[in-house]
Amino acid sequence: MLTPQPKPVISAKSTAQPRGLHTRSRQLMLLFLLFLALTAAAAALLTAFLDPLQFYHKSSWYTPLFSEEERYQNPGLAKNYDYDNIIIGTSMTENFLPAQVNQSIGGTTLKLSMEGSTVDEHYKIARLALETGQVKQVIWGLDYFSLKLETESASADFPDYLYDNKLWNDYRYWFNSSVYRQFALSIKSMLEGTAGKELELLNNWNEEVSFGKKNAAEAYLQASDNELYFGVNEEGTDQLKEHFNTYILPLLEAYPDVKFHFYYPPYSVMRQVAWYNDNPVRFANQLVMRKWMYGQFSRYSNVSLYDFQSASGWTYNLDLYKDLSHHSGEVNSRIAEAIGIRDSDYLVTDDNIDRFNGLLEAQAGSAAIDTSGNVYTCSVIIDGHKLAFTARLIQGNQELWLSAKEIAAALGAEVTWDPVSKTVSVSNQQHTVVFTLGSKAALADGISLALEAAPLLAGGKALIPLSFTAEKLGWNLSYAKDGTAIHYILTLN
Repeated sequence: MLTPQPKPVISAKSTAQPRGLHTRSRQLMLLFLLFLALTAAAAALLTAFLDPLQFYHKSSWYTPLFSEEERYQNPGLAKNYDYDNIIIGTSMTENFLPAQVNQSIGGTTLKLSMEGSTVDEHYKIARLALETGQVKQVIWGLDYFSLKLETESASADFPDYLYDNKLWNDYRYWFNSSVYRQFALSIKSMLEGTAGKELELLNNWNEEVSFGKKNAAEAYLQASDNELYFGVNEEGTDQLKEHFNTYILPLLEAYPDVKFHFYYPPYSVMRQVAWYNDNPVRFANQLVMRKWMYGQFSRYSNVSLYDFQSASGWTYNLDLYKDLSHHSGEVNSRIAEAIGIRDSDYLVTDDNIDRFNGLLEAQAGSAAIDTSGNVYTCSVIIDGHKLAFTARLIQGNQELWLSAKEIAAALGAEVTWDPVSKTVSVSNQQHTVVFTLGSKAALADGISLALEAAPLLAGGKALIPLSFTAEKLGWNLSYAKDGTAIHYILTLN
């Protein structure tokens, strides 16, 4: 007979042990979370104290090294520095010297430019500065292409949390390792006595690049190919007007006591020629927007608009440019002076807006460049009719080179292109002229003749000499030169 085994006795202590373990686990977790929270708070407070971008306060106990990341540095400058005037715009405005602007329009000027920026970014930094209540005047460089917004991916990279006055989303600043790198650079600069750029020259690239007409000439030949692509993807003016109404007009209405000086930047005339020739949609849209924007500005008594784009004294002097668009600081100084005296040569009014547009179109349709970067004004009259040509280049002894297709059409001839031999033939019923790309020899009715320069491709167009071609096809040519103006008059024999 089996003896019954006593049942095991489970003590109260053993039953309570798992609950105690669970309680201690919760306590440890809470302590860990508290530690994390305190660490995060300490990091946030440390960042706010060091504040190398001066986002929360202007530095007082060390000399900060200004960051050249304008989209990150500008908010701190706008919020915590003293100024009366601000400069808004793209890289076209970066070469302004605030001290010179002060002399022109009075007060103290802060430059808040952003390289490659668009109008929505201009709105954000301008609004941030205007909200401080200290802005009296705004100089705003209004590029046509800045009315196009960034792609979604580029827009996602913009640090909106620095512009929205919301403390809760500043964690991206508090816990950003680049902030501490910037602080370390500032301390290193202090210890080594190698101070960075002062505000006067911050993001000013005038001394960092080479200006010269040779650079502009090379850029022009390259731009022709690039504009062919952009012309296929050009936005309509309705979209640009919407961006203007969204990002510019609200500021004009919200700050009626602030003087806004907008201006159209003076790109080189060859930039306008490149658009006129190879991206005519953009050029035409630009003319429409220039006049339409003036119409909007003219409704506000606190707004003035200046047009420097047809200022041939600047735009034809390619020694003032590093490429087709970006001019030297000398031009920025002249712009500031013109705004300061409300120069009537550039101030847009109801009476001159159409003249400004007409002049710009005439310049874009007649300017030509040689391979050294000298700019000429050319006109071609055939049988009493003044004709316009797209691609234009001066080569050889100031000979005008034009598109073979357009020359043939103007002279009543036919043109054929052989991509294998890279030859272009222009012929009428009596004569044939054959050119080979890259060769300084041409065939005129089978006879080899020397050329002063070689035919070439620009913007997908074969360029050949006008006078040589016309004469070999039986046309009479008279040629007149007056300074940098070249005139061709052709009549049929």
